[in-house]
Amino acid sequence: MKSDQTYFQMNKKANNKAEIYIYGDIVSSKWDDSDVSATDFKKALDDFGDVSEIDVHINSSGGNVFAGHAIYNMLKMHKAKVNIYVDALAASIASVIAMSGDTIFMHKNSLLMIHNSWIMTMGNAKQLRETADLLDKTDKASNTSYLSKAKKLSEEELQQMLEAETWLTADEALEKGFVDEILEANEIAASISKEQYKLFRHVPESIEQDVDKITTIDDAKKNAMVETPKETMSKEEKDAREKIKKSCESLKIIMNF
Repeated sequence: MKSDQTYFQMNKKANNKAEIYIYGDIVSSKWDDSDVSATDFKKALDDFGDVSEIDVHINSSGGNVFAGHAIYNMLKMHKAKVNIYVDALAASIASVIAMSGDTIFMHKNSLLMIHNSWIMTMGNAKQLRETADLLDKTDKASNTSYLSKAKKLSEEELQQMLEAETWLTADEALEKGFVDEILEANEIAASISKEQYKLFRHVPESIEQDVDKITTIDDAKKNAMVETPKETMSKEEKDAREKIKKSCESLKIIMNF
């Protein structure tokens, strides 16, 4: 892994090839350097210009469903050949983004997780019924992405896997048709925040027993994976953003997948 890599980074390797690293949460509005927003993703894709091949490396536990669908569609519509690499984890909406690849690779020790979308909200009975209808629609969009790749799966089998929150090893993902090829194991720790970890119901025992390791990367690995983000905001701007963030969290209106 390159020493100058950031959590979300896009590089033009050559005139005809580019690479993207999605190593953080998928978000609607970017707060941290590790966040990946659809707006930033589109800008970076546009900056690539005319390339014939794009390598996308994923290590993400997911995030905002609408931002994830937008990123998926951008990659599917791009004229370049898209190679997806699941470096450690593609969970939740990150697994949908992974389905955008013309060819999808998983390292032998990486994981793919699929489940139904969820939401935290508030409102009266009518509003909650409308929210449930919205969830059905977002699930249908995601299911189309899975089934377009995993042609061996029936809709019924996929639905059972989604309802169960299914964590797939590379071998299992290959068997189900979600990926095309398995690569050798690597040493990258799965990118999953403690907040995301608490939301999942059936985290594999191998991860559950080592949650500190996957939520806090040791300094040696961090230095090998990412550069220290440059300070770009004043203290006043940081405080203002934090106040807005806490206000949004207090409303408990968050849509994740």
